[in-house]
Amino acid sequence: MIEEIEDYAIIVLDSNGNIENWNKGAQRIKGYKPEDVVGQHFRMFYTDADKAIKKPETLINLARTKGRAIDEGWRVRKDGTRFWGSITITAIHDNERNVIGFTKVTRDLTDKMTAAEAASLHLAQLQVQNQELEQFVYIASHDLQEPLLTISNFIDMLKVDYGHALQDDDAQLYMGFIEDAASRMRNLIKDLLDYSRLGKTKQTEPVDVNELLQHIISDLDTRIAATQTQIVFDNLPVVTGYRTELRQLFQNLITNAIKFSKKDEPPVIKITATPNNVTGWEFTVQDNGIGVDARYHEKIFLIFQRLHNRDEYPGNGIGLANCKKIVSMHNGNISVQSEAGAGSRFYFTLNIDGQKRNDEN
Repeated sequence: MIEEIEDYAIIVLDSNGNIENWNKGAQRIKGYKPEDVVGQHFRMFYTDADKAIKKPETLINLARTKGRAIDEGWRVRKDGTRFWGSITITAIHDNERNVIGFTKVTRDLTDKMTAAEAASLHLAQLQVQNQELEQFVYIASHDLQEPLLTISNFIDMLKVDYGHALQDDDAQLYMGFIEDAASRMRNLIKDLLDYSRLGKTKQTEPVDVNELLQHIISDLDTRIAATQTQIVFDNLPVVTGYRTELRQLFQNLITNAIKFSKKDEPPVIKITATPNNVTGWEFTVQDNGIGVDARYHEKIFLIFQRLHNRDEYPGNGIGLANCKKIVSMHNGNISVQSEAGAGSRFYFTLNIDGQKRNDEN
């Protein structure tokens, strides 16, 4: 029966590790016929590197003393190609518990390993590309500040030295265009630098979201009072994360809700959290604002994406891109459920070990 099994290579070894018998699965996986291997030590299937460190001997000695040895690694076929093998060596005892031989079962996991390696390599490449992109954004934004400063300085010099010659309406209009463009460029560069710096913080810490929101509300007190905004939350969790970035995440979502509120209806913002066994916590930030058309639910999380004219709603369209990056830092996802005119619900998950609800303290 064992000889007929082809999904596994099953080999019988003597007490020294020499091959006594094997099945069709061993022939299929390793490429040898029985007459090629019987009497040979099973180290013949190992790479030169494994032979050099005496891995076969180590495994068989472990099986001899512990009864079993388990290992995974590259093994060598007859034609010299390699496969990723998962092996189990089990000691065979006589009636007096003396080791008289071993069985060695090998499973070919090459396809699984190759796919895992490919995914790991792809992830590593993406990480390198992201790091290079962030470095480029940082350098480009930093270097752009110098010529912008020069432009701003010369605008000031023109106004001081030649202001008397720039009194007509057209000159004032043109100077206003230049100053406005320089100001918008300055804000864009600042936003780019802030975006590139996200994730530079390395140390996580416990963050009480209730306390975090109280600080945000205090900072936004004037704006909240002017817009009659209500912010409702209760018993939110303590999470382990990056404090500064988490504060920016919640503040961006709150200020967005205030900014995109309906003109005839004061903003109401509700913040809740529910435990999730898979992702730690799922937060919801709900508002009663102007909403987002379903066509733009993914676009709004891209950097510098705007759905409205700057005159109507100021800003550079980077707030939600920052939110997405911060949530990614915490191994989570962010999405929106909304429709035009019906408010929005932003959902995001945080997934860092050590999170707990306040009622579990």
